[in-house]
Amino acid sequence: MIRKPFSLGGLTLPSNLFCAPLAGCSDLPFRQMTSRYRPGMIYCEMVKIDALVRHDPHTYRLLDYTKELHPIGAQLCGSKPKLAKEAARILEDLGFDLIDLNCGCPVDKVTKDGSGSGLLRNPAQIGEILSEMIDAVSIPVTVKIRAGWDDGSINAPEIVRIAESAGASALTVHARTREQGYKGPANWDHIRACKQASRNMPIIGNGDVFDAESAEKLFLHSGCDGILVARGTMGQPWIIEDIERHLLGLPKIERTVLDLRRVLLDHFQHITAYQSEKQALLDMRRVGCWYLKPCVGAKQLRMQINQAASLDDVFSLLDAFDWTSIHFSQEASFASTNF
Repeated sequence: MIRKPFSLGGLTLPSNLFCAPLAGCSDLPFRQMTSRYRPGMIYCEMVKIDALVRHDPHTYRLLDYTKELHPIGAQLCGSKPKLAKEAARILEDLGFDLIDLNCGCPVDKVTKDGSGSGLLRNPAQIGEILSEMIDAVSIPVTVKIRAGWDDGSINAPEIVRIAESAGASALTVHARTREQGYKGPANWDHIRACKQASRNMPIIGNGDVFDAESAEKLFLHSGCDGILVARGTMGQPWIIEDIERHLLGLPKIERTVLDLRRVLLDHFQHITAYQSEKQALLDMRRVGCWYLKPCVGAKQLRMQINQAASLDDVFSLLDAFDWTSIHFSQEASFASTNF
């Protein structure tokens, strides 16, 4: 199951356990935290091809990274093959180790122009875009898809064959349909079907991995070559380490509330170093909810963070709070239902 190291195209990675790009979540501070636990790959947030090509400053900020974050991937979203080729060249020039094509984002503002999971309705276009990108760069190009647009149009295995013929280095399948969004259980049978459809291209499984045990079950059920953890990284950046230790038969690290406090403070420090005070306050409210969600007795602290008027107020709250007064719920789910 776990592979250390893991080869993807001409790229050698630390393992086959990856941290997903999460739009609006996996910013630089987020990636600085997950990278501590040595995933095989981390990704910047998805960026739009058109915005990248026209050198939109906000888009370039989404691609911020430091040398310590390698290996690092970028994810493109768009439906224009020629622009995708130009965008891929830009990303390679920026120093990224891998480029992923997003064919899975389900939100209307993305799919309305045929991008994201809208491309699932036009599999041949996916192949065309991949071919243009692969022709443009020397780094690996991969693709992420969903099982299909809806239950009546499951076409992930067909797209596997198209992507492999185009020369993609790997394919990740989120085992839900576009119609599902993030609701309902992921159907790992779709990942298994993609693995069976592939001749040699690695298949990465994605969907409902929130702890080490679910990662093992996904490997066993689908036979996938690697796992992409998405919402499971929210509020528990150590999840990759937990999965790796479990799969290697090593003792579980028992995380305490004080461990959570230490990591939360570190995450907040990264946020304040990167963002303006106004944006940092907004980000800390969101990130604080991820970390504190599994804690019984932390509701008041979450509310106080949400009402804090300054960064100093937030850190004072965390310093003054009696952390011995809270504990993890027995059904601790971290961010499993909040995305």
